[in-house]
Amino acid sequence: MIGYIKGNVLSAVGGVVLLENNGVGYEITCSASVYQKLSADKKGEVYTYLAVREDGVSLYGFINQEEKNMFLKLISVSGVGPKMGITVLSNMKLGDLAVKIATSDVKGLSAIKGLGKKTAERIILELREKITADENGEFTASAPQSDDATDAENQDAIIALMSLGFTKQECVKAVKEAKNSGANTIEQLISYAIKHIK
Repeated sequence: MIGYIKGNVLSAVGGVVLLENNGVGYEITCSASVYQKLSADKKGEVYTYLAVREDGVSLYGFINQEEKNMFLKLISVSGVGPKMGITVLSNMKLGDLAVKIATSDVKGLSAIKGLGKKTAERIILELREKITADENGEFTASAPQSDDATDAENQDAIIALMSLGFTKQECVKAVKEAKNSGANTIEQLISYAIKHIK
């Protein structure tokens, strides 16, 4: 499995980058964020996912591990393939996407070109349920019983951050810090947390 490549950009056309590493050129279909960065810098690094199908093998590239994690979650949804996963990530910032999933915003998600209402509903249903079952249920049971940790907006922010691949502990801490810094809306909470979790 090829999970990461660093090298020089030989060409960048239509969302596909040819990245050279040690004499080998890797053709990578990139998310908009990494495509723009590599096109501008003419070199750089990309986190990759190797998709093997009956009709061929394709490499998909992402700007960081969090973006790759979201892609993997998206393509785990029935009816969402790698190309649709890249389209979703290229048309919406990670934080915004996480908010829309966490808050069940079908209309906002289906505004992405090529993503129908039914697929948007399936993404929300499957990803939110998965996060809730795997992590948020545990969080709800073990969270301190305070307003900061238990109000719905904070929980939505925590779910959204966990969908990006952060741990429950990182998310709870980051949301509390965001709240203390003056963030009020779910968008502000997530935006602050993404910048400060590392």
